[in-house]
Order: sequence, then C-alpha cells, then structure tokens
Amino acid sequence: MSFFSDKKVMVTGGAGFLGRRLVGKLKQRGCGDIFVPRSANYDLVRMEGVEQAFADSDPQIVIHLAAVCGGIQDNSKRPGTHFYSNLMMGVQAMEVARQRGAEKFVALGTVCAYPKFAPVPFDEDDLWDGYPEETNAAYGLAKKMYLVQSQAYRQQYGFNSIFLLPANLYGPGDDFNPETSHVIPALIKKCFDAMEQGAEFIEVWGTGKATREFLYVDDAAEGILLATEFYNRSDPINLGCDSEISIKDLVELIEDLTGFPGEIRWDPSKPDGQPRRSVSAKRAKAEFGFESTTKLEDGLKKTIELYRKTRQG
Repeated sequence: MSFFSDKKVMVTGGAGFLGRRLVGKLKQRGCGDIFVPRSANYDLVRMEGVEQAFADSDPQIVIHLAAVCGGIQDNSKRPGTHFYSNLMMGVQAMEVARQRGAEKFVALGTVCAYPKFAPVPFDEDDLWDGYPEETNAAYGLAKKMYLVQSQAYRQQYGFNSIFLLPANLYGPGDDFNPETSHVIPALIKKCFDAMEQGAEFIEVWGTGKATREFLYVDDAAEGILLATEFYNRSDPINLGCDSEISIKDLVELIEDLTGFPGEIRWDPSKPDGQPRRSVSAKRAKAEFGFESTTKLEDGLKKTIELYRKTRQG
C-alpha cells in the first residue's frame, strides 16, 4: 500500500505551477483525500483563513507550497509584500498544524535563502554564512524562517517538520506574465513576441554572466513527495539537478529552440541578481534517493512547445 493512500493531505498552493504537478503525483500514488485551499476561499496570510482551511480538511500531512514570488523585477518592486505574505503564510500554517496534531509538515523554502556569495555548489551547511542577494533577500529570508521554526518546534514540541530548498523551477505551464515571471518563461515570451512583431532584437537584463541551476517542475514534485515519505529531520535539504548554466548561454539556447533569428541586446544597467546559483543535491540522494532525470534542453523543449500551442489558441 502506498504511504499516501490512507493519508489526508493538504497542499497549499496546490492549484499553482508546482502544486498541480504534485497533486497529480499524489493521485498516482493512491492518495484519495487531497485538500487544496484556494485563495478565493482561504486567505492564508490571515490566521482566520489558515484555521478555517485546517478545520475544513483536518489534514494528517501538510505540504506548504503557497508563495508570493516572482523574478528580479517583481522582487525589487514588492519586497515588503514578498516578506510579509510568505512569512505569515508559512509560520501560521506550521503553528496551526502543530496545534492540531498533524503528523508532518513539509515547508518549501527557496534557493534565494542562500548567502549572495556562498561557495558553489551551495551546500546546506553554508546556509547561514552570509546575507542573501539584495534583490531577493526579503523573499529568501521570509522563507528561511520556516527552517528556524521547524527546528525550534522539533526541539520543543517533537513536531515532525522538514525544510526543502529547490533550485529555480521551470517547465510547461509556468508563469509567463512579464510582471511576475522568472527568467525562463520571460525569455521564451520575449522571443515569441519579437517573432510575432517582426522585431530584429530582444533586450535582456544584466550582462549574461550570472549563472543559474534550473530544476524541471515534475522532478521537483517527485523530490518533495520522496522527502515527505522518507525524510524526518529538520536539517535543510536541497533539491537540484547538479547543472549550472550562464544566463548568456541560456538565452542563446532559448533563442535557438524558439527559432528567433534576431539579435540579443544586453542592458547592463539592470541587475544580474546573484552572481552564481547552483546547489549540491548530494544530501537529497543520500537521504531519500532523489535524482533529477530531466535535462535542461529536453525540459525547455516541452515548455516551449506547450507555450507555442497556448499562443496559437
């Protein structure tokens, strides 16, 4: 019998980009009691909304994915919103889960929690050795408080909670809104917009020198469920794919895969963000056997193909 088949599971953010994949995988594992609190009915930034969601679902396992997040532009515009909303959602959800005697709480952190100049690849033991990169520090630090809370609650109450740090996610169905999107969907949209408009170039923020690691969304969902089932300590755990690419190389790859024939114009007056970003996935493999299986180019092809079909209606 599957670990999840007789469990009542709440997935906050379960209707989102990552959440939809995770809920689908839960169903494949035989979980028949999945509760997804929708924002229209439950304001998880407010304690009343959190308490109502728990009262309506009485979950044994809580997987907290709900977040207010975006790329460099959105992080720079709304740091206060990112800090307050993410902090309150996670802290209150974990507290109510503890009060109600939930069996396990899974908190999703962010690679943005790492120090700006942490050694690459990021090792979990380096998480506190410096301040995060400024453009996403508010978001990263709010999420990092889940780790503090998880460890404090385990120490004082014996509460079983875990904290996961995924690399940057991407995949089909990502957020392509230019106001809030991350780098991959933003670049894909720019290429298609330029081709549609007959533009000869696209403009990209920064210098292209920064590096990133990108984890395919289905792989991330699989890692979260493996950790939910098999990992029961509050030491932080990275989810990654042991691959690092410069933004310059990423732009050229997306340009090639979308078929955009034009020029790339860099705007160095705009921020690069963190200089390098890649995580060590050794602990996840050792603790619960997680390994990413999707190569970046393959994942990009799937992402671009769905976006192409969506644009065509």
